[in-house]
Amino acid sequence: MFIARPSFAPPPPKNDGPRVNHEIHAREIRVIDYDGAMLGVMTVRDAMRRAEEVGLDLVEISPTAVPPVCKVLDYGKFKYESQKKAAAARKKQRVIEVKEIKMRPGIDTHDFDVKMRQIKSFLTEGDKVKVTMRFRGREMVHQELGMEVLDRVKADVNDLAKVEQTPRLEGRQMSMVIAPK
Repeated sequence: MFIARPSFAPPPPKNDGPRVNHEIHAREIRVIDYDGAMLGVMTVRDAMRRAEEVGLDLVEISPTAVPPVCKVLDYGKFKYESQKKAAAARKKQRVIEVKEIKMRPGIDTHDFDVKMRQIKSFLTEGDKVKVTMRFRGREMVHQELGMEVLDRVKADVNDLAKVEQTPRLEGRQMSMVIAPK
């Protein structure tokens, strides 16, 4: 049985970075030397010859410009530097988490103080805090007690944070979100 195979096709171009050397398809390009000096507009072939003379690569820096801007540089070093910059940017990013503190309407003063210390530590770390007031059984009749506790929380963290979501009732619990200033 004969199976027809397609003729050899070059592998698809890799799109993980700027075009380099023979991947550049523009007729004319603006070329910058490895020293940063502007060489002017020339054909890709002439620019490739200049890059090969100094033993470096021709890298397309700005493909959307007219004509596209290419620079003569060491591509391996360029790729390494861009990876380092990306890693440094990721390192500086901080994911803001939402921490949750649960309370009851009849919370004791000492327990309240412990919870407040925890809330303040979360806020100083830069995290948001969701304060949840849980009502059980007949406590639902006295929702104003839960509201008073949440108002106390709001007053205690007024200098550190702002209320992002005012207290609202969801089923048997009342919740409020506090974000650091």
